[in-house]
Amino acid sequence: MTIPASLQKGLKLPVIAAPMFLVSGPDLVVEACNAGVIGTFPSLNQRSTDGYRDWVQEIKGRLTPDAAAFGVNHIVHPTNPRLMTDMMVSVEEKVPLIITSLGAVRDVVDAVHGYGGVVFHDIANVRHARKAAQAGVDGLILVANGAGGHAGVVNPFALVNEVRSFFDGTIILSGCLSTGSDVAAALMMGADFAYMGTRFISTTESMAQGEYKQMIVDAGATDITYTPAVSGIPANFLTPSLVANGIDPKSLPEHKLDMADEAKAWKTVWSAGQGSASVHDVLPVADLVRRMREEMSTARDEFLGKYG
Repeated sequence: MTIPASLQKGLKLPVIAAPMFLVSGPDLVVEACNAGVIGTFPSLNQRSTDGYRDWVQEIKGRLTPDAAAFGVNHIVHPTNPRLMTDMMVSVEEKVPLIITSLGAVRDVVDAVHGYGGVVFHDIANVRHARKAAQAGVDGLILVANGAGGHAGVVNPFALVNEVRSFFDGTIILSGCLSTGSDVAAALMMGADFAYMGTRFISTTESMAQGEYKQMIVDAGATDITYTPAVSGIPANFLTPSLVANGIDPKSLPEHKLDMADEAKAWKTVWSAGQGSASVHDVLPVADLVRRMREEMSTARDEFLGKYG
């Protein structure tokens, strides 16, 4: 188990605020990093490569000297026509952490390693984990059952244990992690980082609509529907947002619905994980991180008190 040295600076809690489509922007990233966790965003949240560069430079300019590192998510897939131009920006700007999705490619990994950056890759099953490991990534983001967005279906205990049996890099666990005690549990399982998306949607600085944030606060685990109907790939969505868009969660097809524009669909059909059951408020990122640090400390002390 290891955290790359370049990501240890300024890190006060081993948490990565996940890059969320249409949700993560400069304000969320900056506040996360300045609070001591790694903030990230998808490059495609900006409509152009020039806009993406502007965001990177803005973030770098707003980080405090003792801030944690930031990261960017790139979709490594033929359907992303901006991959090469956005990657050129990442290399030129020396983005500390690159998160790749939908494809682990050795050339991308080598380009990032060329300037001293770190590459973490999203995986939902062991087969993809092995491929990413062979591509030379520094870390694997294990998207376990119950995570928001394009989640896997494997139990986190099984996924962590099997991946750790052949991978000695950084392991980042995703799926239903919302509190400091959840972070402590992830570390006890063998992960190096907790990867949180849903919990950071309901923060003051996220770009999510107010109704979206409140729906997460009001939702429990049973209010999440896992379906390929929105994007063609199984993902977790807030059931009330499906209903609000005229989609019957009890009668969903096994394929993508005929939506005119998938990106527009994600604006109104809102994604969240089963960890929404542990989200009870909308608050500034700094306050959330401070609370999680206290929760993790309490969890550690209680464990040592019982079993130390």
